[in-house]
Amino acid sequence: TMLSDLLYPDNPKRRQELIHLHQELLDCMSANFRATNELAGVLNEHLGCTITHIQMRESSTVKENCDIIIQAMSEIQHQVQKIDSDMKEKLEPVLYQKLYDIKEPELEKIAIAHKVFSIVLGEATSTAGMVAIKLLGSNLMTLTVSKLVSLLAQIGASVLGGISITVLGLGIEMILHAILGAVERNQLMTAVRSYEKHLAEFKAASEKYQRAIREVTSSVRQQVQ
Repeated sequence: TMLSDLLYPDNPKRRQELIHLHQELLDCMSANFRATNELAGVLNEHLGCTITHIQMRESSTVKENCDIIIQAMSEIQHQVQKIDSDMKEKLEPVLYQKLYDIKEPELEKIAIAHKVFSIVLGEATSTAGMVAIKLLGSNLMTLTVSKLVSLLAQIGASVLGGISITVLGLGIEMILHAILGAVERNQLMTAVRSYEKHLAEFKAASEKYQRAIREVTSSVRQQVQ
């Protein structure tokens, strides 16, 4: 432990914190992978999208895994925008306005959206309209995803973005070696501090994202029953 003693002369607690930070990042990342796949599944099944499922790559770096999620999210955003322009193209302007009008009853919006999907897809499940309305009407795709994407990009760009995910499972010495390879010792504390800040924001944004997706998927499940 020669190395860690240099870093944290009398501070095993600091070392534990670093291990804990990484564990939290990993848990957060894998929950985001799951949620993204769940949303993609719903879009593919009910709205005729073809979004690729993603997998966390154990042998890749934190940054590469961040990039995989960012890519998938932008694909989802792109498809949701396409759904919106389909709606706009196929509906009378007045009906299209109704989709975004907060005062309109949700059931009516769902019926309008479903009508469009029946045209676009040839046939559509009764759930299609509801999924579309939930996605277009919530700011899941705009605010929630954009926030998460920018935080993923920051984490990817940070000192710790270059560390392989496998290293994270191998214990603190490996992590410290990897970080020390990437950063001057005197910058280490700053790096860890900024990482803590990103991680706190990232966790909050991830929870929001996952909650928004749960709302969509749980209403799908209720509909299907």
